[in-house]
Amino acid sequence: MISDLVIIGGGASGFMGAITAITNGLRSVVILEGTSKVLEKVRISGGGRCNLTNSCFEISDLVNNYPRGEKQLLGLFNRFSTTEAFDWFQEKGLSLKVEKDGRVFPCSDSSEEVISCLTNVAKNSGVKVLTNSYVKQISKIEGGFNLLVKGDNSFKAKNILICTGGHPSGRRLAMSLGHSIIHPVPSLFSFSTVDSSLRDCSGITLDVQVKLNVNNKKYSGKGPILITHKGFSGPVILRLSAFSARNLYDNKYKAELRINWLCMNENEARLKIDLYKLENGKKLIFNYKPFHKLPRSLWKSFLLSLNIDSQLKWAELSKSKKESLIKYLIMKTYLIKGRGPFGEEFVTAGGVSLKEINFKTMESKITKGLFFAGEVLDIDGVTGGFNFQHCWTSGWVAGKSIVIK
Repeated sequence: MISDLVIIGGGASGFMGAITAITNGLRSVVILEGTSKVLEKVRISGGGRCNLTNSCFEISDLVNNYPRGEKQLLGLFNRFSTTEAFDWFQEKGLSLKVEKDGRVFPCSDSSEEVISCLTNVAKNSGVKVLTNSYVKQISKIEGGFNLLVKGDNSFKAKNILICTGGHPSGRRLAMSLGHSIIHPVPSLFSFSTVDSSLRDCSGITLDVQVKLNVNNKKYSGKGPILITHKGFSGPVILRLSAFSARNLYDNKYKAELRINWLCMNENEARLKIDLYKLENGKKLIFNYKPFHKLPRSLWKSFLLSLNIDSQLKWAELSKSKKESLIKYLIMKTYLIKGRGPFGEEFVTAGGVSLKEINFKTMESKITKGLFFAGEVLDIDGVTGGFNFQHCWTSGWVAGKSIVIK
């Protein structure tokens, strides 16, 4: 028996593609998952809460969250975007909420509810899901494909949708069918630094402005930074890591990170300090600070790094020390020596070359009947639900296209 569609990979894009295809007219749809569990990335996303999309509803803004694939996603999002994904899940009975930072979660704060939603809809629609079914080989046959699965089982399919995420098996299968692969490198990770002055401030989060210099290629951002035992993390760092992923990889993760801790310019900081010094001359610099946003422990670590005496009063601060303090607060540079741990989402930059995909259908330009969706493609987003959104969108478009081809 030959199936209308066999999907390789039981993740977010695979389930969306399967459900879309079968509910729009395909008779037989099979998902082959190589491991013992489906939707594992959904399970662990957002610390087990599943950040399944983002409330960035303006498409022109939405695509700015994708370091690779922005142009291709513009067209895809005009067909199925965050609004459609939000409505899709709500219509399937999953209640959603939007948090202050724009991330969307199930109201239950449980990724298990997202998994139940997808697996139940798939089952009730007639999708056949087989786990422990690792696809070893695909060969072209008349009228479709033959898939050899671990254990010497085989499946025949008129169409194939590869949705293996960042797992190398999907890239290997794509190559066997004529596709070229953009070498995958890590994205969404923290930075390790040679500077140990902030080690005692580990755990502090605050909004900053940052500039990253990677071998004279510059990136900038603004948002929350998290000080870690080994360096820096937080949304603004993860975003920088995504956009600079390839250059950082090529430069062996050596870079310079300049932080403006105050989000002020030099003159604004100087004016604030001068005024505070005038009004609080008798107070100790260590105990009283003009910048309320700076946590006390962070302020003290800055002063210690500048060798400012703990008993020094504001009136006694010399002009040279004041200027050093200003520069430290708004343009302190930290040497990045390597890549730290990954963020919550393990994401890679790289995958199947976008030049070889028809983004109106998600079909291969090289092999007819072969489709792709999700992170197996050279598309990746920043943290905040954007990678899942790409999965829902590309899976939906692929599922629709296979029905009408």
